[in-house]
Amino acid sequence: MAIRNVVQEGDEVLRKKCFEVTSFDAKLWQLLDDMKETVRQEEGAGLAAPQVGVLRRAVVVDVDEGFFEFVDPVIVASKGEQRGWEGCLSVRGKRGIVTRPEHVKVEYFDRFGKKKKLTAHGFFARAVCHELDHLDGILYTDRAEKVERVKE
Repeated sequence: MAIRNVVQEGDEVLRKKCFEVTSFDAKLWQLLDDMKETVRQEEGAGLAAPQVGVLRRAVVVDVDEGFFEFVDPVIVASKGEQRGWEGCLSVRGKRGIVTRPEHVKVEYFDRFGKKKKLTAHGFFARAVCHELDHLDGILYTDRAEKVERVKE
């Protein structure tokens, strides 16, 4: 495993749509392992592949409910609403107020290509939505009603 460089706002890779994963192989496993190590090193709640410069639909989320890997994830249902502050490892020194669903149902593949389903609630749902946005070139600042600078 290795710590990868986190791409910062302004890099065009963050604004591109990602490609579906076509091979569930050692290269994908290495990417997921590196993303896990990187998000923990950076003390984040999640990380998407484009944030480490890879245009593949892969995300890791590290929340109280545990550590999750999502490959080719799709939100198939959402319910409710929550509004709160978000930050991003790729948007240093800022935070914004974003409205997200309170509950989301996600279909995805695990690292071995096995199809899975999961329902996330609260902060977990927020983190999933935030990371999946990255796969479509969307930053939380695009959705925020208010963005402010913060001291790091």
